[in-house]
Amino acid sequence: MYAIIETGGKQVKVEEGQEVYVEKLDVEAGETVTFDRVLLVGGDETKVGAPLLEGATVTGKVEKNGRAKKITVFKYKAKKNYRRKKGHRQPYTKVTIDSISL
Repeated sequence: MYAIIETGGKQVKVEEGQEVYVEKLDVEAGETVTFDRVLLVGGDETKVGAPLLEGATVTGKVEKNGRAKKITVFKYKAKKNYRRKKGHRQPYTKVTIDSISL
């Protein structure tokens, strides 16, 4: 069984037992998180929401909160001596999916 959930402005396909990285949530490591914005639940029979499925939830356990590898943002304009170098590390939350329920 799988589900498509919406979190952090993004849609993520999840299955039971899967580890997913989502946008940072305000939940400590070791706690349980419930996603109630479920768009689709698939498996033997597919249920599609319009836009959300009523009563469908996905629960998971937060493994850790962290920050991704640094990316370099470099802007420049040719022949104008304009250069700007900046780094960015995106925060994330690692979640292990426990159950998908209708």
